[in-house]
Amino acid sequence: MEFKEEIVNALEGDGLWTVVTFKTPYGPGTTLEKLVEIAREAGWRVTFKANWWTADIPYGLARLDLRKGEREKILLGKWILGGKCELIRLENMPLERGRDEFFRMVDSITSTLIHDPVIRTMREQY
Repeated sequence: MEFKEEIVNALEGDGLWTVVTFKTPYGPGTTLEKLVEIAREAGWRVTFKANWWTADIPYGLARLDLRKGEREKILLGKWILGGKCELIRLENMPLERGRDEFFRMVDSITSTLIHDPVIRTMREQY
């Protein structure tokens, strides 16, 4: 991704959550793997990864739980399909604010899929 260095720098910043909003020409799986690759190349170990998206509107949410030594970080990628990779926003957030942003995004994606039992189960876990 063209804004890899910006993500790497933000991961070193304060706050449990690093939230990146961006456009991507890749599908959900490739987008998630590109974020994983950025984190790993920066020395972070991925302990959990998940990706939620909607087919009706081409956007989604990727979550990576990361560890580097004794540090923990959550990388939250809010993505929308576009013609090229483009960084829209990048910020570090404390626990409560990042958690609220995560729940809000998962709710917005799963609201149309709530009748799916797998989605319901995943949603209840968060």
